[in-house]
Amino acid sequence: MVGIIDYGVGNLFSLRSSFRAIGEDAFVSGDAVALSRADRLVLPGVGAFADAAEKLRSTGLDSFVRAQAEAGKPLLGICLGMQLLFEKSQEYGEHEGLGLLRGQVVSMEGRLPEGLKIPHMGWNRLEMKGGRLLREADGEYVYFVHSFFADGCEGSLAAVTEYGIPITAAVEKDSIFGCQFHPEKSGNVGLSILRRFCTL
Repeated sequence: MVGIIDYGVGNLFSLRSSFRAIGEDAFVSGDAVALSRADRLVLPGVGAFADAAEKLRSTGLDSFVRAQAEAGKPLLGICLGMQLLFEKSQEYGEHEGLGLLRGQVVSMEGRLPEGLKIPHMGWNRLEMKGGRLLREADGEYVYFVHSFFADGCEGSLAAVTEYGIPITAAVEKDSIFGCQFHPEKSGNVGLSILRRFCTL
C-alpha cells in the first residue's frame, strides 16, 4: 500500500492513477495516522520551495516524514518533493528543508550556458550514477519541469541528465529515493520506475 502525502501541494491524483495503473493500491491523505499504515510513502510537490516547506511544517507532516524515513520506511520524493529532502534551498532566499539528504537546491540561473531556456521543460535522458531505483532506466528519457536543482549531493547522487551541464535527476540513500523528473508523466518508463519503487 502506497501512501501519497497530501500537504496542499502536488499532482496527487495523477500519481494515484499511475500507481493503480501498475496494480498497486495507493491512497492520498494528509493524516499522519493513516499514512503511517502505508508500506511506503510518496512526497510529491509542485510550486515554490518556501511555500511547500511551510505547509509541511504547519501540518506537522515534516516531523512525520522525517520519523518515517529514519525508521526505514521507503520514501520517494518527486520534483519539488525531492528537493524538500535536502538541507536547504536557495529559491528566493534561503529556506530549510527536511535535512534527510546532504546538499542544497540552487537556481539554474547563471549556471547554464547562454541560450538554454529556464525552466528546463521536456524529455531528457537519464545517466545512471548508482543506486537501485533507476537500474533499468539508464539511457531512458523522462519528463522534467523545473528551474532549480539539487547540488552538493554527491553522497546520494543516483542519476544525472544533461542540460548544458549535468543536472541532478535522481538521488538515493538507504530507503530514501528522489526523482527530479515526473515518473507519472514519463509514460511506460515512469510506470516501470514506480513499479520498481514498490519492490524496494
